[in-house]
Amino acid sequence: MTDSTHDPMNMPTIILPRDGAESLKRAKMAAQVIADNRGKEIVILDLRKLTYAFDYFVIATGASNRQLHAMSDAVDELLEKEMKEKKLSTEGYQNSRWILCDYGDVVIHLFDEDTREYFRLEDLWGGADRVEFTPSVIE
Repeated sequence: MTDSTHDPMNMPTIILPRDGAESLKRAKMAAQVIADNRGKEIVILDLRKLTYAFDYFVIATGASNRQLHAMSDAVDELLEKEMKEKKLSTEGYQNSRWILCDYGDVVIHLFDEDTREYFRLEDLWGGADRVEFTPSVIE
């Protein structure tokens, strides 16, 4: 597949497939932090076969605005401060029904129960493979 729209000399750019190992590691680490903050129904979707825009979605449900904020803040602490990943944007933090944290190749979606049911991202991206994820228990 080629794309010449961004090349100033109008030369085709070859898009190589990504292995996604590093982005998968970040997605699983984010999912674990969400689980540590009592996130529910955590799903990791592998979107590499469906889009070049990103590699993985991490989707989770929180019981309250406070919990959604705690999960979002914990993901930020892990990815931005500890792993030095650059966050491209955050959407919905103030409204706290759906917080989206965009780290480029990994996008985190934190929902309240009603909003998750309404948007049904897992169905919208139904062609995506689900990544096996079992949270570690913290003693």
